[in-house]
Amino acid sequence: MKRTSLRAYSAAIVALASVSAAIGSVGFQLVSVPDSSDNPIAVGIWYPSSAPPAEQVLGLVRQTVALNGNVYDKHLPLILISHGNAGSLTSHYDTALALAIAGFVVAAPTHTGDNFADQRYAGNRKDLIDRPRQMVVVLDWILSSWSDRGRVDPQRIGVFGFSLGAFTALVLVGGTPELQRMARLCSERPQAPECTFIRQRNGDQLTASVADPTWTRDPRIRAAVLAAPAAAFLFGPGDLKHVEVPVQLWRAERDENAPDAWNSALVRQGLSRQAEVHLVPDAGHFVFLAPCGDALTAAAPAICKDAPTVDRAVFHRDFNQAVARFFAGELRDR
Repeated sequence: MKRTSLRAYSAAIVALASVSAAIGSVGFQLVSVPDSSDNPIAVGIWYPSSAPPAEQVLGLVRQTVALNGNVYDKHLPLILISHGNAGSLTSHYDTALALAIAGFVVAAPTHTGDNFADQRYAGNRKDLIDRPRQMVVVLDWILSSWSDRGRVDPQRIGVFGFSLGAFTALVLVGGTPELQRMARLCSERPQAPECTFIRQRNGDQLTASVADPTWTRDPRIRAAVLAAPAAAFLFGPGDLKHVEVPVQLWRAERDENAPDAWNSALVRQGLSRQAEVHLVPDAGHFVFLAPCGDALTAAAPAICKDAPTVDRAVFHRDFNQAVARFFAGELRDR
């Protein structure tokens, strides 16, 4: 496990505390980002604000934010969030809130073709290829077209990804997956959850594939947090050797959706730079999603249920703090 120096973390915590003390609330905007290759991308943006907050309904969740409030301060680091299969921009809203309180701008898209309302690309190679492209579209828009783009420091950008969002993040920071490896996994382990999922979606990942696309690293991204990475078997020997940014890796001990042996373990082994690794005891795959309220529990109970020994709300207080600390340390002013 990589350990960052106490001095660096202390400096990061001091910086977080000074920003948190200065801001009055978290601002929030819901924007539509044009995508020349597909439908517009819905993006939630959280950021430090001095405007008064109020409770707001966002889909099936409630958050206390200053809707369209001013952006406090300047030279703010930016974190992109990529959700997992069938998720949305709200999937990690509590982590986004915590990061904004800590002084970050956070941009979380709802992935086209792989969200709770639109599963056109799920189980298909297009989803794996298009997700990183969509993230680059969002990043380009934030830095060039967002009304408050001047508040963002383009030299301090990180990415957070959960499940298939972690796969997305790995591609963005230099991973080069081999799409044909999914057929190999499903030949060796036909009952693997990934394989069951692809068959249920009538996906094309188990059929003969054409050549892999050209995967392009986005050098603007300087740090990554990966939670319960899925589809990581697609990264074969040497496919992660060009990931040079610092990585914080989280896995759940009882993850049945992205089993460690051919997901997180391969990431840990494949990175050329040792990651900061965290294990969540007794937890399942969905523990990294925001704690569920009554509306979300009623709509999607499967993603809201945890083991009796796991209190998701308590875990997220520590989880969000650790994520903010990591990004503050790795994206600090040089």
